[in-house]
Amino acid sequence: MNEFIDMFSSSDPATVATSVKLLLLLTVLSLAPGILILMTSFTRIVVVLSFVRTSLATQQMPPNQVLIGLALFLTFFIMAPVFSEVYEEALEPLFAEEITLDEAYENASVPMKEFMAKHTRQKDLALFLDYAQAEPPETVQDIPLTALIPAFAISELKTAFQMGFMIFIPFLIIDMAVASILMSMGMMMLPPVMISLPFKILLFVLVDGWYLITHSILDSF
Repeated sequence: MNEFIDMFSSSDPATVATSVKLLLLLTVLSLAPGILILMTSFTRIVVVLSFVRTSLATQQMPPNQVLIGLALFLTFFIMAPVFSEVYEEALEPLFAEEITLDEAYENASVPMKEFMAKHTRQKDLALFLDYAQAEPPETVQDIPLTALIPAFAISELKTAFQMGFMIFIPFLIIDMAVASILMSMGMMMLPPVMISLPFKILLFVLVDGWYLITHSILDSF
């Protein structure tokens, strides 16, 4: 512990540089949840799964822990090629002391930029580039992360909401049909949602809904 404190209190240039790099590394690790959410497929997946639960009107079934856990493992599955490239190009050479920490950051950003740029709408990217008055990038690697990350995030949200709208349609039809039948029978006081819930669950099970949702998510990437 004393050696750790002395490293930050030393005035030696080499020690100071090492301390700054360590602080940067700790900062990156502290931002890891945000990086996972905004720079990967996690946002789209968790929003779509939340739409599924909302459209079914099953309240807290599946629980939040299940949805987040499923979204997390689907994210790891989808991002596996990108993460493997980051490890091979950045982390492995860094651990072998073949490249510096700055070079590792640069190498790690290459596959992440390629993934995000592939799923980012040009309109969203242009919004942030124009606001920052940045020069139009010639290649994907010229796009600054400060503009690419928020552009990717809002693009993912739009895609997720589009998928959520398509998920809502069949369940909305069931709700309308049940509500119409109840009104025609004069059963105004009976909540239509309570009656339509078993039919929506039955439809979801018969069409193998979780398979279709997962298949659609994987195909979207």
